[in-house]
Amino acid sequence: MKSNRYIAYYRVSTPRQGKSGLGLEAQRKAVKDRLSGCGELISEYTEVESGGRNDRPKLSEALSACRLHRATLIIAKLDRLARNVAFVSNLMEAGIEFEAVDFPQANRLTIHILSAVAEHEARMISDRTRVALTAAKARGVKLGGWRGRAGTCNDLARARATRTDKAVRRASDLRATILEIQNSGPQSLCAVASGLNQRGITAPRGGVWRAGQVKRVLSRLATTSPRLPE
Repeated sequence: MKSNRYIAYYRVSTPRQGKSGLGLEAQRKAVKDRLSGCGELISEYTEVESGGRNDRPKLSEALSACRLHRATLIIAKLDRLARNVAFVSNLMEAGIEFEAVDFPQANRLTIHILSAVAEHEARMISDRTRVALTAAKARGVKLGGWRGRAGTCNDLARARATRTDKAVRRASDLRATILEIQNSGPQSLCAVASGLNQRGITAPRGGVWRAGQVKRVLSRLATTSPRLPE
């Protein structure tokens, strides 16, 4: 379900446009008009980059903010981003909701178009699997039914790895905010939890932060990056 909290991402092509507001103000107005009375704008990120470049640091920050606040990424014009492979790739990998003011259906349509090749390959795999199952059934192999476990050891290992990757990524997203809280006052676990709650950042499974949850995040950060104070 799409959140009613939004993170805005704007892009202008040159530093001159960024300083003058040329194009930027129009993007901001479009987003403001769209969210008027029906959405909360948490923060805004402006990228001053050529459309042909693949490095988008402000986009990364915006996606990180979307995950932290469980917010939807909103842009003013689809043509500012849709033709950039880096944007689409980052968006799909981020697993967040996305909306373009000038084309509300863009999220679904864009993903469908850009994943056409992957879908074609998946269809070929499905066809090969169906043929193999039909041949197995013809040989008398019993298909379907309970096999004694929900998945193989490899399946379970992959599932655990996926959960771990998500936890590591969220901890990384939280790092800068936690440092900001610690640098501005008490560094206790309770103080960090309170600071995160005050910023409207929900705990990993939703709800408010507790000291124990902060401790787990700090422990995870200690194994993946320079150690934070505890």
